[in-house]
Amino acid sequence: MRLAVRLAALFLLAIPSVAALGAVAAAPDARLGDSYKFHKGGWTYVHLSGTPEEIGFQHGYLLAREIEDNVQVYSVEGVNEYKRSWEFFRQAGKNVLWPKLDPEYQAELKGIAEGLKAQGSKVDLWDVVAINGNEELTGYYLPMVNAKEGKPNPAAAKAPGKCSAFIATGSATKDGKIVIAHSNWSSYAEGERWAIAFDVVPAKGLHFFMDGLPGLITSQDDFGVNSAGLMITETTLPMAKGFDVNGIPEFQRSRKAMQYASSIAEYAEIMRKGNNGGYANSWLIGDRKTNEIAYLELGLRHTPLTVKKDGFFVSANFSQDPMVIRDDTPGFDPNNPESTMNARHARALAFMKEHYGKLDTALAEAYLSDHFDTYEKKVDAGKRSLCGHEETSSVGEPVWGNPPFSPSGAVTGKVMDSDMAEKMTFIGRAGHPCGEDFLAEPFFKAHPEFAWQKPILHDMKAGPWTVLSAGAKEPAVVAAR
Repeated sequence: MRLAVRLAALFLLAIPSVAALGAVAAAPDARLGDSYKFHKGGWTYVHLSGTPEEIGFQHGYLLAREIEDNVQVYSVEGVNEYKRSWEFFRQAGKNVLWPKLDPEYQAELKGIAEGLKAQGSKVDLWDVVAINGNEELTGYYLPMVNAKEGKPNPAAAKAPGKCSAFIATGSATKDGKIVIAHSNWSSYAEGERWAIAFDVVPAKGLHFFMDGLPGLITSQDDFGVNSAGLMITETTLPMAKGFDVNGIPEFQRSRKAMQYASSIAEYAEIMRKGNNGGYANSWLIGDRKTNEIAYLELGLRHTPLTVKKDGFFVSANFSQDPMVIRDDTPGFDPNNPESTMNARHARALAFMKEHYGKLDTALAEAYLSDHFDTYEKKVDAGKRSLCGHEETSSVGEPVWGNPPFSPSGAVTGKVMDSDMAEKMTFIGRAGHPCGEDFLAEPFFKAHPEFAWQKPILHDMKAGPWTVLSAGAKEPAVVAAR
């Protein structure tokens, strides 16, 4: 009897110890701070805040599975499209890009790797650096390496001409304030994952809100707004050539400009300083404080900036400055009406002319959803429409090396006006801006030549046009339309 009483007493004494152990095990990592994520309208909303190390850790921890998935996409594309192993890109990130990064962004990238590790992931720092530098490594650095090594350059290893955008102000818009719009073009394998809404409150610099990819510290298709009132987007300069291994990686400069620039002039200064030529873009920048808009063509050799308070700029991968065309995009022919860049540029100008003085976010959505082909002079959802559907094209886009029926095109749409920018809000649609779905199974059945993409390419179903706001806490937000 006494033995039974003693055992019962020992059992009761043990209960608090077990509870205490459970409390310790359940205690969250302090680095997670007030970070969180949720899903809405096809988007994954992620809130990050704190020091670079904390922001990075939160990013890696909250999006660990998504980052692992994203690394697989780039690994598969690297071998099949760029004819290089993933290790090549890891080493290029480590040896070419990493030494040029500011300590602040090195700390954030290390933080992402630490967050991944805490979730049991095998993805490491050099994987993270490689996916951040993918755009500049594949289309700018790799062609230079291949030329030096005397190797043929794969068709995909060049700066493409993708994305459709505009920015307008003054007499061009319905209320005289700024309206901005952008559709991201990419492979559908990348694009189905390019639907993260990052709400970032850094310990230093400005609060910013942008779309992006898992594991990347910058938007990389570049649509966002910061608390100083800058409204930012871009489209790629077509056929851009040149890469400076001693320059600062583009992914740092675009992130730094989003985080620290409070004026158009400051934005241009950050993007120009240490320009390595990687991921050369035509930048559209608006300042809601002054109602000014700007167009920055950021080639490697020439970086002209135009600023105005009335009118618009369109951008559909069409080099405009003669010096940029001559020295930075020498493979671009502005007189070829059949190419997607020129056809979309012509359609963009026609749309602006038709709706001048009435432009608002509703018309911005219509712009991104537009399917008119100026070359064929008919409505055709294809490679030349502002809302791109390259998988329908039987000729592909030879200018940038896309084969016929390439599963690529417009993968998201985002629009914003000055009033929304003041609240750090934009309207986004995940998937084709027009609302059409891409379905993988019938595509692979019709086009078995793309079977290598089966591990990474899935259905890309369009969500609704959805309001996304910095500081949002609840996923149950009504879609815009």
